[in-house]
Amino acid sequence: MLNGAILRFEERELSPEVRALGEMLATCIQCGTCSATCPTASAMDYTPRYLWELLRAGLVAEVLTSRTFWLCLSCYSCTVACPRGIVPSDVMLRLKNLVVQGRGGEVPESLRRFSGLVLAKHNISGDPNETRLIWSENLEHRPAGLERREKAEVVYFVGCVASFFPMAYSIPQSFVRILDAAGVDFATLGGEEWCCGYPLLNAGMEERMAELAKHNIAKVKELGAGRLVTTCPSCYYTWSKVYPQLLGEELDFEVLHSTHLLAELVDAGRLELGRLEQAVTYHDPCDLGRKSGVYDAPRYVIESIPGIRLVEMDASREEAKCCGGGGNVEMVSPELTAAVAARRIEQAQRTGARTLVSACQQCKRTLMSAARRERVRMRVWDVAELVWRSMEALR
Repeated sequence: MLNGAILRFEERELSPEVRALGEMLATCIQCGTCSATCPTASAMDYTPRYLWELLRAGLVAEVLTSRTFWLCLSCYSCTVACPRGIVPSDVMLRLKNLVVQGRGGEVPESLRRFSGLVLAKHNISGDPNETRLIWSENLEHRPAGLERREKAEVVYFVGCVASFFPMAYSIPQSFVRILDAAGVDFATLGGEEWCCGYPLLNAGMEERMAELAKHNIAKVKELGAGRLVTTCPSCYYTWSKVYPQLLGEELDFEVLHSTHLLAELVDAGRLELGRLEQAVTYHDPCDLGRKSGVYDAPRYVIESIPGIRLVEMDASREEAKCCGGGGNVEMVSPELTAAVAARRIEQAQRTGARTLVSACQQCKRTLMSAARRERVRMRVWDVAELVWRSMEALR
């Protein structure tokens, strides 16, 4: 019956939005690769493959009342694996957007509250936004880049997780110390930094991002910066990919991830790296790897540290498994996020390395929590933290 409905898709009277979804999935051959590669498919009402069948059949009411797309991590595992080049994550975002527009279904209450918090407080924690530099208060030496400045060559966009979650404080602490030691002319936006808006995108509220984007871009331009750098891959993806598309114009400054800048500083001989005798394994963040194509820079930086031996996990680069911290899934199903993170920790443990390195503050937070819950003896560090430890080894 369902297959017959799919065959009559062109004959059905469908809304433009639904027809657009059908066109996005028109080349789907129902191979099931998206479902097989999805880290959360087993918890969904419908697997992605079956969801596509429902959409192509025009059975939108059934789709919009399911939890399936709210459990999408937006990790792009399905996208890089699809033999037809379909971007299933974009379909999931369109479905969220339809719910937000009141076309059916309901936005999970936890996610509704969370999104409201971002819009009202300009950060994901609900803390006073002017306290964004609280992580820097216990630094013995306070780099000049943390003081209010009129001009700077580089703006360090810290991001919400590193600004407000103590588990991630050591990432910006390490990064600003590195920038200071290397003589980089940098500044932060302090309390004038607003959430990049990526959580709103993953909540189906892309249009609400514009206010945040315009504010952040204006503040960077006020400093006359030619470059913006962020330690957060989600912020990096938002600045480099989403903002230009959202606003319909390219940014007039360069956007870098911290590993790009660290690689430059290593090449230029501006970092004195001490020896660290240990084996580490590297976790590719989804927003940095699959969604932004950055695989080599973090590995180059890691392997530039004397004594470090990088041991790859079985699933790495494009095939790396998600940490579970994406897509706002933690807001909807924290136990699912925990289960996905536990699987990744298990993969890291199999390498024999005692240190798991990533390049994402959310990945650090999610994977460190999983290691503690699973009682796995493994340190979880960011690339910036590893570099700073190497530099400290010479002191």
